[in-house]
Amino acid sequence: MELLSMSLGAYYGDFTAAAAREKLTASQGRTLSVLRHGPAAMRVLAETLACDASNMTGIVDRLEKRGLVRREPSPGDRRVKNVVITPQGEHAIDTIRATMHTTLAGLATLDDKDRATLYALLDRVFTARPTDT
Repeated sequence: MELLSMSLGAYYGDFTAAAAREKLTASQGRTLSVLRHGPAAMRVLAETLACDASNMTGIVDRLEKRGLVRREPSPGDRRVKNVVITPQGEHAIDTIRATMHTTLAGLATLDDKDRATLYALLDRVFTARPTDT
């Protein structure tokens, strides 16, 4: 657990510094990361990022003001607004990821097989869902 904690601390420190170079907060950068996977309702964003809905509104307002995201009606429920990343937002998160020098240098020490193994292990630990028995 200690090594995982240290690893995540190093990653988020690197991410925060890269986001700051783009004049974004870590929370704004994380929001763009989530939206890179597709549109999301404000409530879902708040849950995913473990923050208060009112804080999420402020984050999205600031991203929208910079043209990095836009709000649009949800196709399933016109009362719900989805947040969608714009091409400028995609460019910003791509730039953040590309300038995470500490993380990229660490990953560069792994060969393709080791990177695939690391990915598979992280996926199994953090995103795999238990099956019902």
